[in-house]
Amino acid sequence: MTNLTDDLFLIDPNDSPETPARRTLSFSRTPTVLLTFAANRFTRSAARHYQETFGIGAMDWRMLVMLAREPGSSVSHASKTMGIDKAAVSRSLQRLQSNDLASPAATGPDERRKDWTLTQTGAELHDRILEDALARQRQLLDGFSPEEVQQLNGYLTRFLTNLDALNDD
Repeated sequence: MTNLTDDLFLIDPNDSPETPARRTLSFSRTPTVLLTFAANRFTRSAARHYQETFGIGAMDWRMLVMLAREPGSSVSHASKTMGIDKAAVSRSLQRLQSNDLASPAATGPDERRKDWTLTQTGAELHDRILEDALARQRQLLDGFSPEEVQQLNGYLTRFLTNLDALNDD
């Protein structure tokens, strides 16, 4: 455990009777708050952009990436890998299937268990969106050096590891 003090993350507003504010998390100094705000804004921006440009939402784009990276993924595997609930993954796969972007194949005796792959149309859409996503990523990381991007990835990976350990408790 690190020796981080709570004061590092808190604001202590003026105690005047006119101010109803209470001691709470700082919006600018608390990594979990900043990460949540960044993730929410990023997802909203991505969802709007991908819907307007390609006709699919951010969740469906995530599933295209998942299936491009790991063809034959199940709902359960995709859910665990991406940290998204199984119902959201299933709904996305159903949308992708109805648009001929992904295809299921039953595996084993349980007809409900399916492994999913991209169709040719899905793979082509993935490749088109990928170019766009990389351009958006470069814009988001403007001003970062390659070393800083590696550091950021390392910090986020460590954060995710700590989060997994917290959830295992």
